[in-house]
Amino acid sequence: MKKREPISKIMTSDLLTVNTTNSLLDVKDIFEKNKVRHIPVVSGTKIIGLISKTDFYRITYNLGDETSKDQINSAILSSNTIEDVMTKNLETVKATETIQDVAQMLVEREFHAVPVVDGDTLKGIVTTTDIIKYLLEQY
Repeated sequence: MKKREPISKIMTSDLLTVNTTNSLLDVKDIFEKNKVRHIPVVSGTKIIGLISKTDFYRITYNLGDETSKDQINSAILSSNTIEDVMTKNLETVKATETIQDVAQMLVEREFHAVPVVDGDTLKGIVTTTDIIKYLLEQY
C-alpha cells in the first residue's frame, strides 16, 4: 500500500455546488437526480458550508399520505433556506495532505466528508466512500 499519496488522487473534483441564492428545492433536485450525499455551498469559489443528504432529509417529514407529505415537505423547503440547513465553520484539508492523514481525521472527528481547498478556493471533496474505494483497490 502506498502510504504517502495525496488526497487529490482520490477526491471528487467535478462537484455539484449551490450558493445561498439557491433554494432547498434546488438542493432536493440535486440529491434526487445525482448520486451524491454532500453538496458544498459556495460563494464564488470559496466554500462557506456543506449540506449532507442526512441533514437535508432531517428537516422533512414522513407524515400522512403521499399527497399531504409532498405538500408539507414543499412548505418546509420553501420556508427554510440553505443557510438554515448547511453545516458552517467547516474543517477543510489541502489537496497535498495524505490519504492516510485525511482518513485518520475522518475517523477521529466522525466526519463523512471533508472539503479539499487551496487557500480559500474549493478544489474538491473527499468522503468515507472515496477512502473505502481506495482501500479496496489496494487489495
